[in-house]
Amino acid sequence: MSEAAHLLPDPAPRLTAAFRAVAARMSGLSFVNPAVEVEAVGFAPWESHWLGVMVTPWFMNLALLPRDPATWYPLAPGAKRRYAFPAGVYEFVGASDAAIGDYQVCSLFSPLLEFDDHASARLVAALAREALFDPANAEVPEMPVASLSPAAAEGSPPGPLARLQEQFDAPVSKRDFLRGRGLLVDPSTAQDTLSATRARSGTGPAGLGLRPPARALKRSRE
Repeated sequence: MSEAAHLLPDPAPRLTAAFRAVAARMSGLSFVNPAVEVEAVGFAPWESHWLGVMVTPWFMNLALLPRDPATWYPLAPGAKRRYAFPAGVYEFVGASDAAIGDYQVCSLFSPLLEFDDHASARLVAALAREALFDPANAEVPEMPVASLSPAAAEGSPPGPLARLQEQFDAPVSKRDFLRGRGLLVDPSTAQDTLSATRARSGTGPAGLGLRPPARALKRSRE
């Protein structure tokens, strides 16, 4: 039997069917955005797993599922595991469902009330997945410059590390997740940003100007 025979198929249809069934029971709840649909976006092989973004009317999550069962190590529901991507380290949480099986998620947005339509949510999901593989999106903290002057120490603004810690401790908005190197990408401008970036750098994931959520970066350093 060939090696390919042991690989599990694309989980997108299974995920879509399972969450559509859940969405049917959640209609009308205050945190559900009726303009957003259930869709599994961009699922493709990564390492020996399936990686994509699960979009529903109430959340958008990175989702990791087994592709090669021999290399999949399940997590108990609620347990956590970190994965390193070119753009940084993400913390995933274990989950399990009778219709889906074992899977792991990393929350990007919840709820999705800022999105005006499903096309915007789908586009942001695609941007987020592509951004994982751009090393330019990894945050590299600037080293502080030492000063022996008491006056300078007392009157100067916080150093780079202090500012970075303040950023980590502050609440992280959904729009902040899509802020990278001075460029804000929100659902209303994402298409223009994606088109302009690909015109400069080709069709690959490089240069999308996105970075992992600060909360995920904070957890990766704890």
